[in-house]
Amino acid sequence: MTGPRPAARAFLCAVLLPLALGACVTASSDPPAAAQRPRISPSDAARYGAVEEKGFRIPAADPEDIKPRNVRQLVNDPSGQSPGTLVVDPKNRFLYLVQENGKALRYGVGVGRAGLEFAGTAAVGYKKEWPSWRPTDAMIARDPKRYQPWAGGMAGGESNPLGARALYLFKDGKDTLYRIHGTNEPWSIGEAVSSGCIRMMNQDVIDLYRRVPDGAKVVVLPA
Repeated sequence: MTGPRPAARAFLCAVLLPLALGACVTASSDPPAAAQRPRISPSDAARYGAVEEKGFRIPAADPEDIKPRNVRQLVNDPSGQSPGTLVVDPKNRFLYLVQENGKALRYGVGVGRAGLEFAGTAAVGYKKEWPSWRPTDAMIARDPKRYQPWAGGMAGGESNPLGARALYLFKDGKDTLYRIHGTNEPWSIGEAVSSGCIRMMNQDVIDLYRRVPDGAKVVVLPA
């Protein structure tokens, strides 16, 4: 989301699981103190500069909010999957796009809290730029004051909790309600604070979106 970092609660991601919710919310969490965070290099910071497109503006990520391990980079592929496969590693908080010659593009991600994750093999059912978002009926019933204003849905945009892009994962032709999507809170990348979705920095999810076609195989490892 755009705006100040949350002191209590903030929209992020949500995934509907059988007994739970389904849209996009996180537990409250504050970014660590700046003094505790190692800095990334200026060249890496340049990858996360401001982006303007389709009438929207993605602000530059504060370099102090990006952990060096989470910078997008080419690494040796640890998965053994075929090129073009997306591999999500919730335990280590990485997403890999497998390349040729034993390499993979690695992205830092934020993951769901324990008990709220999806695991297994799926496929990218479809993708959306600047996706809309709607809280589930269960969320509205549980907290109408908070969610009723969005019962008709929130249009895609800078404040939308799904960020600039979303990849919708399907298994056996059915929506898993598990998403890979953007966030405007880069400090949360590498953390387990969502209700189940995989979130990426907006600049990274835009990069991934360009590289991944509909139907791509997705392997989500057990957490």
